[in-house]
Amino acid sequence: MIRSKVEHRPASRPGKLAAALLVVVGCFQTLLAAGAPWGRAAYGGAHSGVLPQNLRISSAVAAAIYTGLAGVAGTRLAPTSIRSRFMYGTSALMAVGTILNAASPSRVERAIWTPVTILLAINLWRAAKLDATAMRATDSGQRASQV
Repeated sequence: MIRSKVEHRPASRPGKLAAALLVVVGCFQTLLAAGAPWGRAAYGGAHSGVLPQNLRISSAVAAAIYTGLAGVAGTRLAPTSIRSRFMYGTSALMAVGTILNAASPSRVERAIWTPVTILLAINLWRAAKLDATAMRATDSGQRASQV
């Protein structure tokens, strides 16, 4: 049995752009968790000013998740095959996030986060597709050399 080497390809340009946007979202969530008075721009805008404690905790958890997502999308830390699947899934979640942000009663949230989640969904999908295509090309080359 021939073992294939696990590849850790560098992140693509769309992956790096998605990572940068994820860092921005993560920073926003960190600041919300720390008490920034930006409640109108998050969670449907139901809380002007500082968020209540339960939403601040949610923001802290979200910040950690967004930071982790940025690390996967924008670096070579994860194997390319895992990164590709991960980015396809995250892209689908960002598409749902786009719908939720667009439907938000908060004008600020609609104006800021709808375009951000659209860009995230597109760039994560493009990055995942580039990784998947590169893996298929590598797999084809390995099979051809084994014949």
